[in-house]
Amino acid sequence: MGRASTKENKSIYQLKREELGLTREKAADILVGMSPDRIEKIENGKTQAHPEDVLLMAEGYASPQLNNWYCSHECPIGQKYVPELDLKDLSQIVLEMLASLNSLQRDQERLIDISADGEIQSDELEDFVRIQENLERMAMTVDTLQLWSEEMLSSGRIDKEAYEKLKAARG
Repeated sequence: MGRASTKENKSIYQLKREELGLTREKAADILVGMSPDRIEKIENGKTQAHPEDVLLMAEGYASPQLNNWYCSHECPIGQKYVPELDLKDLSQIVLEMLASLNSLQRDQERLIDISADGEIQSDELEDFVRIQENLERMAMTVDTLQLWSEEMLSSGRIDKEAYEKLKAARG
């Protein structure tokens, strides 16, 4: 049986594995194709995780949040374009979404005025930036809802088969 780590600055990958009560050996049994040695090197920062490694850990540990963390912290492209998402309760996500929608509804006419001529005039710039920031918050809320859904599906709190059947029927 493996020893419990006393390291203070643990990686998100190690924290998730330990949260599940897995040794590296048991994790390697779940993460088919990844050795305990590779897991240790990734967790200790001795080697960079590859996207395939993170996908395997996210699925094996039933933690899609690992994918977002990797993209927002380790992937050079993701660091520029993918914000880190915090897992939130569904009620908080819905309230944030409603607040964003209300804000957008108030800004709808102003956005039409600004964009009507295809150019952003200097006297329109401040409003445009504010509206753009509101839209970015809305996009993050949508992404957070998607992450919440993935977490619920991975954990079995949403029936994955029924969910996928409904999605396929709509799609």
